[in-house]
Amino acid sequence: MEEENGVQEERGAVRGGDGLYIHVPFCRSRCPYCHFYSTVDPAFIPQWVQAVGKEADLYRRRFTHFDSLYLGGGTPSLLPEAILGEILETLNRVFSIDPCGEITLEANPGDLTPGKLKHWKAGGINRISLGVQSLNDRELEFLKRRHTVAEARKAIDRIRYAGFDNLNLDFIYGLPGQDAGTWRQTLEGIAALQPEHLSCYELTAEAGTPLDRDVRSGKIGLPGERERRAFFLQTSSFLEARGYEHYEVSNFARGTAHYARHNRKYWNRRRYLGLGPSAHSFDGVRRWWNGRSLKRYLEMLARGRRPAEGEETLSPEQRRLEALLLGFRTRSGVALADLSLNPERRKVLRALESAGKIIQTPERLIPTPKGFLVADRLPLLFC
Repeated sequence: MEEENGVQEERGAVRGGDGLYIHVPFCRSRCPYCHFYSTVDPAFIPQWVQAVGKEADLYRRRFTHFDSLYLGGGTPSLLPEAILGEILETLNRVFSIDPCGEITLEANPGDLTPGKLKHWKAGGINRISLGVQSLNDRELEFLKRRHTVAEARKAIDRIRYAGFDNLNLDFIYGLPGQDAGTWRQTLEGIAALQPEHLSCYELTAEAGTPLDRDVRSGKIGLPGERERRAFFLQTSSFLEARGYEHYEVSNFARGTAHYARHNRKYWNRRRYLGLGPSAHSFDGVRRWWNGRSLKRYLEMLARGRRPAEGEETLSPEQRRLEALLLGFRTRSGVALADLSLNPERRKVLRALESAGKIIQTPERLIPTPKGFLVADRLPLLFC
């Protein structure tokens, strides 16, 4: 096992290159639950493309080789084919990007045309992450998504016809009025679609979003803690029974070959570079992030300056605790060697095992689905 900052790397982690993330801050409309930075004004797309190239050039000596590239947002799939091609050409000119690596593009069903898909595949995109969110038209209307269930299914058919064999689908559960029966219907529909990867998220009212305002005002009510737990465990047991590995709190895959290579860099504390407004970066010890303003981002790069708004250097203890926090969110868990198990902590460990939240192997502590429910608390029990 390799060591990174004194903490053992997660079992099975992909070695080699770093991860490259590009934040595409453009959407056709804003979803009421979304807290990611975006704008609905496409007029700045050409300036943003040039700025991303300038920002990449500022890091050409600090980051050289990548084996994963993730275009997220925002809505990358709305970019014209020529614009996306220009971005990929620029990135490949500045950096070394492994053509056999994982290259993901986030997409909305309504943006997919046969021509776009053909262009993406020819440009090296080999993984699509499709924001379906629901297989119920009433739920899609509540979420203010721009597609219907029929359109989502058509988009998936087009993706498969274009030759993509690595597909992630995003879904949301815990919507107002949703119950175990309606969510099971969606899960059965998901299983029938046979994606290689799934991301299933609980609907949360993120601060500052329209959904948050509606929840605070009492206009909308979200499920309580007991219901949320039930949704989570239902999702895990259903998908595991159908061949999906619940390998991270919100993520499922048909075997290790389809684990999200790029996202695992975040969970394994590998190096990654983020370009674009609001993007985050990490070099193994130091973390920095760009501001949530496209205008500010463009202005800074026009002056040849890095658009970083803040940064932090983690102490060895902070790195250790962060590794525990991230490790307990994954199926691989954390190494026993990274814990100081005094008698009191061994008592806590036995209690967690008895409660079915942790499985102990000779070398690791592995969270169960019940353990995933309290993943954020587990590191505090071993500090």
